[in-house]
Order: sequence, then structure tokens, then C-alpha cells
Amino acid sequence: MTGQTGPAPESNEPAHDPEVLQLAAKVFDLARGGDTDTVAAYVDAGVPANLSNDRGDTLLMLAAYHGHADTVRVLLDRGADATRANDRGQTPLAGAVFKGEEEVVRVLLTAGADPAAGHPSAIDTARMFGRTELLTLFGA
Repeated sequence: MTGQTGPAPESNEPAHDPEVLQLAAKVFDLARGGDTDTVAAYVDAGVPANLSNDRGDTLLMLAAYHGHADTVRVLLDRGADATRANDRGQTPLAGAVFKGEEEVVRVLLTAGADPAAGHPSAIDTARMFGRTELLTLFGA
């Protein structure tokens, strides 16, 4: 049926426009680097809070993994999903546990992240790396 118009199908992938791809790469780098104010400004201007890259890593995953608690808070405040796993089944919480980022772990737990979710889960990750303080925090 040609000629029909309607809403564009929902996709988490940016359009293949080089400028859009360049902008997405920049925002991922900002999240990875913990540039909280700039990430917030981009999301406030319309970049999806749950934007993910070609591996399924969201802005939140990158900020959590790299230990940027303030950026994690800002993304959560703007609707980022604390429970969303990447394409390998890893959650932002498990990433923060792997890196030993206790403040990020606490922020994600407050936002409803499940320490038993994902593969490996945050609990499994804490056990693998002997992070007993985090296991205590999880009640495991």
C-alpha cells in the first residue's frame, strides 16, 4: 500500500544519516566520560534516555560501567531503564559491580535494578570477584 503515511516504526537504532550517527557516537562518549550536564542537555533536547549502541549498551550502561554516579542519576531521572540488559544479557548493575563502583550500585538499586537479573547477574558477578560488601548490600 503506497501513499499511506503514519507514525514511523519505533526503532532504537539511529537513522543511517551520518550526522545522526555522529551525534549518537558523541552522546555515547559523553555518557562514557561522565559529562553529566551535557548528557542531560542532549536527553532534554530529545535524545532518547534509553538510546543503545550496536551492542545494546545504553547510555546508562556506559555511565554505570565507567563509574559516573551523577550521570547515572540524571539518566534515571529522565526515564532510563535501570533494568535493561545489553545484547549479551549484562545489566548496568552487573557492570557497576564488575568495576567495583559501589555508589553507582546504590543509585541503581534505589532505581529498582534487580541484582538477580542478567547473565551473569550482579550477584554472580559480586561472587566471582569477591565483592562481599556488595553481596551484603544485595542480601545475598
